[in-house]
Amino acid sequence: MASQIGPNLIMSGSLAIAVDLGGTQVRAALVAKDATVHSQLIENTHASSGGHVVLEQIREMIGTLAGKVSAASVLGVGLCAPGPLDAQSGIALSTPTINGFSDLPIGQLLSDGLPWDVQVENDGIAAAQGEWKHGAGQGQENLVYVTISTGIGGGVVADGQILHGRKGMAGHIGHMTIVADGVLCPCGNKGCWEAYASGTAFTARANEVRNEDGVVTSAKSIFDDARRGAKYAVELVDQEAEFLGIGITNLLHLYSPDIVILGGGMAKDFDMLEPGISRHVTKCAMPPFRDVPIVPATLESSSGLVGVASMVFTAHSS
Repeated sequence: MASQIGPNLIMSGSLAIAVDLGGTQVRAALVAKDATVHSQLIENTHASSGGHVVLEQIREMIGTLAGKVSAASVLGVGLCAPGPLDAQSGIALSTPTINGFSDLPIGQLLSDGLPWDVQVENDGIAAAQGEWKHGAGQGQENLVYVTISTGIGGGVVADGQILHGRKGMAGHIGHMTIVADGVLCPCGNKGCWEAYASGTAFTARANEVRNEDGVVTSAKSIFDDARRGAKYAVELVDQEAEFLGIGITNLLHLYSPDIVILGGGMAKDFDMLEPGISRHVTKCAMPPFRDVPIVPATLESSSGLVGVASMVFTAHSS
């Protein structure tokens, strides 16, 4: 939840500037050590205009936030972005949802001219950190976070540690194959979980079916129609829950988490998706994995912001 900046936040190093870049929206905010989000900015991502245009958009948002407080009160800048990216080097390697995010040193380009270091992290890993430290996963040693939005991403906490993997690229769960030689995914592969269960895929299926007026405007409109009992929408929601259940069952078997947390725009209608997800897990997961709670993210759209800010504070405390 966003909050106003109070006088207690003018002390040195009390804030991080956090940026959560997605293929549809970019969010930026001042985040305090207690995870309070201040002065959040939200803009549509200029994803088709090229990597340097997107970075300039982020730079302007950082400038706007920095102008609200003293430079001394900001400890650093954290950027979480969709992968694949080399989080250790701050390089976007090949991001399918943002044009020009290929072998682009986003950390270095953003930090040039700024008085702070820029820490880069995969957006799913950052959101997992946020929910682990300040959200639905507090107190857990093992969790999987799944974000269902433009694409599907995620992050894993295993044995009390964030799982980073080689180059910090662990957790690209949206690109596990669930249908052999299936629908083409933005990554170039066929049959990815993202190609079937993301918000983009969900809306694309709806536009093939259409509602009684012949128009589908958004995922929200489909869920609204489903709540009213529209047959086309109920069937689409049930199908989406089935696709999500397939992927989540795989994740249960892979990571044996204490909890699975769902975030992203699609998770706003978790109550409608959860019964179908649970039916699939009960049917297909091995018995010892069926009792793992599947819950919505409590930080909602702020999971990534809070997580990458937490990483900034942690990096400067060591």
